[in-house]
Amino acid sequence: MKLELNESFNNSQNRLIYTVSQLSNEIKLILEDSYPAVWVRGEISNFKIYSSGHTYFNIKDSSSQIRAVMFKNASVGLGFEPKNGDEVLIFGRISTYLKSGDYQIIVNRMEQYGQGLLYDAYEKLKSKLAKEGLFDQEHKKKIPDIINKIGIVTSKDGAALYDILKVINSLNVNVDVLIYPARVQGEQAEKEIIRAIEYLNIHRKDLDVLFIGRGGGQLEDLLAFNSEDVARSIFKSKIPTVSCVGHEIDFTIADFVADLRAPTPSAAAEIVLRKKIELQKRLVFLKTELCNVMDNTLSNCRQYLTKLKNSKALTRPQDLYKEKIDYVNEVSGKLLKNIERIVYYKTEKLENVSHKLQILSPYNVFKRGFAICFDEKNKVVKSAKDVDIGQQIKVQLYVGNLYAQVKKYD
Repeated sequence: MKLELNESFNNSQNRLIYTVSQLSNEIKLILEDSYPAVWVRGEISNFKIYSSGHTYFNIKDSSSQIRAVMFKNASVGLGFEPKNGDEVLIFGRISTYLKSGDYQIIVNRMEQYGQGLLYDAYEKLKSKLAKEGLFDQEHKKKIPDIINKIGIVTSKDGAALYDILKVINSLNVNVDVLIYPARVQGEQAEKEIIRAIEYLNIHRKDLDVLFIGRGGGQLEDLLAFNSEDVARSIFKSKIPTVSCVGHEIDFTIADFVADLRAPTPSAAAEIVLRKKIELQKRLVFLKTELCNVMDNTLSNCRQYLTKLKNSKALTRPQDLYKEKIDYVNEVSGKLLKNIERIVYYKTEKLENVSHKLQILSPYNVFKRGFAICFDEKNKVVKSAKDVDIGQQIKVQLYVGNLYAQVKKYD
């Protein structure tokens, strides 16, 4: 055996030496840059959910396994509960943990294997119907405030029907329920749901609302409610529709088309009947208020009638007349006294004025022998020059008048 020693090997100047951290960082960069997004199919093992809400597990096949972690925010939208042994599709990115040098997949999405094609078909149909306007709010019919008749399209043996009826009974509302049994899973489910919707729209137009739903399930279990024909049948319904499929995390095409989407069948009954219950409570409240008002009014009227009954007008009406008569007499007396006083003062004043007039009266002067002359025009003659010679004059005496002719004046 011939052994040769490469001199460059021992030449420290030509060596590329990494620290552990440097090499780990380079591997991390290479892995994460090479696999920023990857789909992986495998079986779950060592599945564990921590108190933080983060999930840790291994994804494996017959030959290898890779560690995986799914943080809490990515777990919220899962439509199933993963467990050991489940074959799944996971989508995420490769990451490395520098301290241990291990690599793992950070999972952003997980599906049960076989659901990928169903999900793609679901998204395509959803996009197609949305573009046609089947989900538009303008097409949504208003759910009546007062519900008297409810139609239910679901399995007669399913939990959904039991939940709806249980809520209706617990709410203690007076409402008629018409159940149209239909399969909600399997080959015949789609046809039976469509047939139920069409029948009720033709023969039971008196229904106020129509529930269409079932309990929760995996994507493949909800095929009938993700059917294009079922969606179009719901859209054509003249009766307002409520889609109530599965658990709160389940959304189907029927949910988007229906006039109202309820997260669960029991929630559908609560939502639809809530307004009727509120109105019933309001009526009970108003009835109580009205009775209280009527009681108060009647009580006040009774008190008023009692007061009238005990009043003088009804018990001693003569007292009322006596008081009025006494008042009139009192007022009359005062009035007469006032009149007498006024007459007295006026009489006295009149006498004073009369006396003054008598003193000033020319007739008193006539008594002493004086007279007044008037000319032909009956004007008082104050001066001799006021008349002419030969003019007729009248001389008024105390008793009688003299008529004369002026012959001379000085």
